[in-house]
Amino acid sequence: MTLEEVRGQDTVPESTARMQGAGKALHELLLSAQRQGCLTAGVYESAKVLNVDPDNVTFCVLAADEEDEGDIALQIHFTLIQAFCCENDIDIVRVGDVQRLAAIVGTGDEAGTPGDLHCILISNPNEDAWKDPALEKLSLFCEESRSVNDWVPNITLPE
Repeated sequence: MTLEEVRGQDTVPESTARMQGAGKALHELLLSAQRQGCLTAGVYESAKVLNVDPDNVTFCVLAADEEDEGDIALQIHFTLIQAFCCENDIDIVRVGDVQRLAAIVGTGDEAGTPGDLHCILISNPNEDAWKDPALEKLSLFCEESRSVNDWVPNITLPE
C-alpha cells in the first residue's frame, strides 16, 4: 500500500464533508458580498481592482467550465491572478461550474446571459475588517489546503 492510498482511506469522508462545507460557505459568502455591494465580477474588472487596491480584496474565486479549460488566454489570466493573489495573501479558490455561479450571483444582462463570471473578487465594504462567518470558514479551508500544498483548491457549489 502506498502513502497516498493510506492517506486516501483516512480522509475520504472528512474531505467530502470539508468540501461540502466549503461549497456552502462560498455560496453564503457570495450572497452576502452581493448584498453589501462588495463583489467584483469579470477578469478585466478584477484585474483593475487588484491593481488599484489589492489590500481591500479579501477573497478571489476563479471559475471555468469544462469548455473554458481550452481557452489559453483565460488560463494565462488565471495564472497571473493566482500569482498576484498568492503574493498579496488573498485567499483564492476555483469553481468548475460557471452556470451555477451565475444562478447564485445573478445574470449580467436583461436577456439572462451571464456576464463574465470567470473571476469574482470580494472586497471589504469599508475600512474595518469585514467579519463574516462564511469568509472565516473559507479562509480556514484555504489555509488547510495550503498546508497540504493545494494552493488553489477546487470547490463544488451546492445544488
